[in-house]
Amino acid sequence: MITVIIPTFNRDRFLKEAVQSVLDQDYFRESDTTRPFEIIVVDDGSTDETGEVVQSFACDIRYFYQENRGVSAARNVGLQRARGDFIAFLDSDDLWKRDKIGVQMSLMNTVSRAMMCYTEETWIRHGIFVNPKKRHQKYSGWIFDKVLPLCLISLSSALFRREVFEKIGSFDEDLPVCEDYDFGIRLAHRYPVYFLTRSLIVKRGGHEDQLSQRYWGMDRFRIKALEKALSMDLSSHQRGLVQTEIVKKSRVLMNGFAKRGKAADAEKYRKLIDVYTSGRKDS
Repeated sequence: MITVIIPTFNRDRFLKEAVQSVLDQDYFRESDTTRPFEIIVVDDGSTDETGEVVQSFACDIRYFYQENRGVSAARNVGLQRARGDFIAFLDSDDLWKRDKIGVQMSLMNTVSRAMMCYTEETWIRHGIFVNPKKRHQKYSGWIFDKVLPLCLISLSSALFRREVFEKIGSFDEDLPVCEDYDFGIRLAHRYPVYFLTRSLIVKRGGHEDQLSQRYWGMDRFRIKALEKALSMDLSSHQRGLVQTEIVKKSRVLMNGFAKRGKAADAEKYRKLIDVYTSGRKDS
């Protein structure tokens, strides 16, 4: 079985299209065989018509409502309820193309050692197609060094074997944003990843309720994830990469806070730079 987990919060205007893009998957609609799957929608405290949107579908969608606790908690509820051997996520403002799951399952069934795969994306901002920048280039294999600068793996594009979450854990509910960045670090440390160069999802962005729009200085949370990573069983090379990235992001924040006249915050990251450049933070 494949479990599709859709976390959502006040996205009734997007949710119906997202769910429909799952139901329209060629892999699930093939007439010659039964493809078992389930859709779990976790409503993170919506006050709009989210519940009504879910009820409008004739098929059985497993719907869970919780008080607003954040996207990590919503995804974790989905994981706890999931019955599938494979796990896929879909953000409620994103869309899958019709052949997404079919292409990914073909790879997963062919490459038994593949624990996850992810795909290229089509980006739309304010209704306009946008080309990703060079720094957003995606990779296959052991990509620990590639996931440190930014969040490289879009969860909406990924398909996982269930075992991944049993081994590396779920999403960090203490991170209001960048939880996918934190998860990507843990994933890339333990497993090689498989990248499909075909664009199989549509990411719709630019709307005001996106978490990336709500929080200034996202590197604050990436630094927390990087410091967490130092507690993992890293090689000396990996540890150096993580510490170097902490320094880079701390410099960005220090300069940003200084420009905003927030001297205390700027000083906090200046001290962090000192810590990670002086060799005192070795464990």
